[in-house]
Amino acid sequence: MAKKSKGNRVQVILECTEHKESGQPGTSRYITTKNRKNTPDRIERRKYNPILKKVTVHREIK
Repeated sequence: MAKKSKGNRVQVILECTEHKESGQPGTSRYITTKNRKNTPDRIERRKYNPILKKVTVHREIK
């Protein structure tokens, strides 16, 4: 049987910061995981936004 443990790794949603300001419809979001123990604060990553067609900063929302 597979071992079930709570662990420190959680799924987080990253949302584009520039897309909100542009006023265009839709949104750019990515789902990733992070280690809650090593990075307790919200993470920021540079990811590709297909709507704006460029790399932008994505921040954790939940």
